Amino acid sequence: MIRTILAAALMASAALPAQAALSGAEAKMAATVDAETGRSIGLLEKLVTTNSGTLNLEGVEKVGEMMRAELAPLGFDVQWLPMKEAGRAGHIVATHKGDGKGKRMLVIGHLDTVFEPESPFQSFTRNGDIVTGPGVNDMKGGLVVIVSALRAMQAAGTLKKADIVVMLTGDEERPGSPLDKVRADLIAAGKWADAALDFETLARENGRDMGSIARRSASSWMLRTTGKPGHSSGIFSKNAGDGAIYEMARILAAFRTELPEPNLTFNVGLLAGGTTAGTDAKGVTATASGKTNVIPGLAEARGDLRTLSDEQTERVRAKMLAIVARHLPGTGAELTFAGDGYPPMAPTEGSRALLGQLNGVNRDLGLPEMAALDPLKRGAGDIGFVARDVDGLVGLGMAGEGSHAPGETADLKSLTVQAKRAAILMTRLSRETRGR
Repeated sequence: MIRTILAAALMASAALPAQAALSGAEAKMAATVDAETGRSIGLLEKLVTTNSGTLNLEGVEKVGEMMRAELAPLGFDVQWLPMKEAGRAGHIVATHKGDGKGKRMLVIGHLDTVFEPESPFQSFTRNGDIVTGPGVNDMKGGLVVIVSALRAMQAAGTLKKADIVVMLTGDEERPGSPLDKVRADLIAAGKWADAALDFETLARENGRDMGSIARRSASSWMLRTTGKPGHSSGIFSKNAGDGAIYEMARILAAFRTELPEPNLTFNVGLLAGGTTAGTDAKGVTATASGKTNVIPGLAEARGDLRTLSDEQTERVRAKMLAIVARHLPGTGAELTFAGDGYPPMAPTEGSRALLGQLNGVNRDLGLPEMAALDPLKRGAGDIGFVARDVDGLVGLGMAGEGSHAPGETADLKSLTVQAKRAAILMTRLSRETRGR
């Protein structure tokens, strides 16, 4: 009889809801997120159906105003930073002053999408838990997760003491120039913060939510080669040399065989060669002219380089320059690197610790632990600009598929899960003593 009672008690204990591990305030946050699901989906539809392609400056500003309307009632001082001189709309910076004791948090997101007004993909549709629309997961879903989490914190009384800056850039998908100007406020916020939380798309592998503690850089390069124009019958001779195109081919082939290493990719996206050759100022259109019986005098290639750390960037660039310097007879070459680019977010012990804290939230919510995502599976992003100064997490937004392409989707089930994770994590961070 006693064994039966004990067994029943153990079964009852095992059947307790997972959220029993949450504090009272945390349970209230989770309940608030669930209660406001309809409101959150409505906000998502409103954001998605307002076109905010990066170059649609008016549309980006409209989405900024929608976010202002959500953040200001929560006690945030919301500022619009115009970036018209850089050819972009601007950014939202929203500041919430807490008690000045807990960790300072930088919440990162962006207002723009890759879908300009001329794109035929403009509507929002729902099929069960899957919604489709331009930018629905990258990253208007993330904007909604931010709002949902902050509203839950306010309802539970935990927002009051939290020191938070929400930085929403208006040109993440197509940054303005110069980058040091259009990202100056973000960089300053990173120097202020103790933790950076990026609400871009949640990554999944085999149906499992993944944590992200690293992102690779994105920078560009341009290679120009020269040769001695002349009749093709003299190609490879001492006087004529090998020509610009063979020199270009030599260099690119050497890049392919000599550069590969972990966490590195390098791409050639545009190439032209001939008697005359070049690319436009934007680096997106190439032109060339020549004849089959003329040794080409010019060739030009443009590509990108993605690395996991500043050290890797410098080391790989040095190897590229050494390869370029090994000229074929009668040729020359020059490799230049663009000054504007997205810095890497290298993995750090501090970021691993943040993922550990997020997994503590997962345990208390009864959710599976999130493993760290391979950085090769995540592109560059705004958090790279602050990664030198502050530890962070990426991928706190909604899960989805098809980012940057017509038919982009988001999973509504991930909205509430991510908002609960974020609200509880931010609350716990706000109660930790600052390290500096």
